[in-house]
Amino acid sequence: MSSRPKVVILAGGRGTRLVEETDSKPKPMVEIGDRPMLWHIMKIYAAHSFTEFCIALGYKGHLIKRYFFDEMQLTGDLTLETANGQVSPRQRTSESWTIHLRDTGMETSTGGRVKRLAPLLRDGTFLLTYGDGVADIRVDEVLAFHRSHGRLATLTAVRPPARFGGVVFEGDLVKEFIEKPQIGEGWINGGFMVFEPAVLDMISGDSASLESQLLEELARQQQLAAYRHEGFWQCMDTVRDRLLLQRLWESGDPAWKIWQ
Repeated sequence: MSSRPKVVILAGGRGTRLVEETDSKPKPMVEIGDRPMLWHIMKIYAAHSFTEFCIALGYKGHLIKRYFFDEMQLTGDLTLETANGQVSPRQRTSESWTIHLRDTGMETSTGGRVKRLAPLLRDGTFLLTYGDGVADIRVDEVLAFHRSHGRLATLTAVRPPARFGGVVFEGDLVKEFIEKPQIGEGWINGGFMVFEPAVLDMISGDSASLESQLLEELARQQQLAAYRHEGFWQCMDTVRDRLLLQRLWESGDPAWKIWQ
């Protein structure tokens, strides 16, 4: 296992605003390119050598388990002995990751999912994000920032994309259109958080919300800092968001692809 902090990914929600996709699969398994969103997120962390993941499962969690099981068993070449049914993998090309897949309940809230992972997280600082957002973020710099201020928690603040495309003027003429520019003001929680294990004792149980309870309590105690990320960030809340991410991936140079 890696000596780097573990990475928690919340992957148990239903994704009700993306029902066209999530009726048959959990939201983090919606594909961008030929890979699920969950894989893209893990690649962002792995690019900075964070390779031990704790994935909080819920809605259709068995499909996430199946994905990683198949990835481990079927990636690369296979040799089959038909006489005895033995299968021997050859030249596996799957990632060198440690993945803890934990069922955290169908109806458990976000904070409750983290609480259920507590036995895996009490040994040190851990990272956490949602299963539906990507960014060109240096998560190692977020961790360094967290360690520099000494508080219990850090969130990454981002400027969300505008809801509609923008127009660039040249005098009274339209020069060009830009799709979903970052807005010039206002910050939101973009995920990519860092926590000390002491926060686990602040989560009451399954119904506790990470956002409206834990983070707000940490803010009241002045124990929550914000790392401001000025670069690319995009969540996948709607079909429109997924199509945007797909177009960016197909362009060959998606901003969040920070790995080789």
